[in-house]
Amino acid sequence: MDLQKFYSNGKLLLTGEYLVLDGAKAIALPTQCGQSITIEKQEEPIIHWKSFDVDNSVWLDVKFPIDRLRGSLVNEGDDTKKRLLELLVAAMHYNPKFLADKTTGYKVTTYLDFNMAWGLGTSSTLVNNIAQWANINPYRLLRKTFGGSGYDIACASANQPIIYQLEDPLHPTIIKTDFNPSFRDQLFFVYLNQKQNSREAITEYQNRKSEVRSAIKSIDAICNDIIDCNRLSDFEELIKKHESIISEMVGLEPVKKTLFNDYEGEIKSLGAWGGDFILATSHGNPTDYFSSKGYQTIIPFSKLILNEKSPA
Repeated sequence: MDLQKFYSNGKLLLTGEYLVLDGAKAIALPTQCGQSITIEKQEEPIIHWKSFDVDNSVWLDVKFPIDRLRGSLVNEGDDTKKRLLELLVAAMHYNPKFLADKTTGYKVTTYLDFNMAWGLGTSSTLVNNIAQWANINPYRLLRKTFGGSGYDIACASANQPIIYQLEDPLHPTIIKTDFNPSFRDQLFFVYLNQKQNSREAITEYQNRKSEVRSAIKSIDAICNDIIDCNRLSDFEELIKKHESIISEMVGLEPVKKTLFNDYEGEIKSLGAWGGDFILATSHGNPTDYFSSKGYQTIIPFSKLILNEKSPA
């Protein structure tokens, strides 16, 4: 029986949030956890799709006839099923040979090895896995479906941190970087257990388009300086400056000021503000501090970020 397997890494965006869409350099970090997909051919001409979260709970279990993929089926079911069908139909559009045999079906199983609630790329890893299966450009598939800058797609197949720049949406500039600083043991990721609507921040950002070019110039310089940074104190100054620039652009207070104003280290939002994870610097173990505030998930940099030297 024919069997295919693909895998994609999760992601975090260290620098360049919002501005990456307008061409700013961004430091993007692939994670050691991601999502796998296994595809088995079967005689019955249906697709049976089953998706598992990290705790082995099933978060999607759907069946649909393969010969109805292009028809009204796309408008049936809940939003999750519709999104999946949208991805498959878009993949068929870019590769007419994909799922063209209406007499063959598939049993498709996906496994997340990170908590789905963490926001590390459930959608982007799915897009990249389907693109691999269909043998198409994943950035095309992203643009036709979810949209976004595509840094998450770049992380999906990267084996170390990258500098990402959206000069050509279908062929972005991706440069591998050795961001694995000497002070990495003093960097921690903290899960905030909350989702905030970022629509207001995006609206504010769009209202400040006249300031984008200047902001990009500053953020690009910070990006370069972070890559070359060897001292934690310098890194802290750089992320503090970065937070200040983005704060102005989106009309929001930095997360340190709103939630952790008594914290001794520095804190940076990752990705869209109000998102899932923050980066915290600390000279010691910050677990007690964040636990006392109700935040129980604190992950050291070296345990989450994928690097060529990371343990397998």
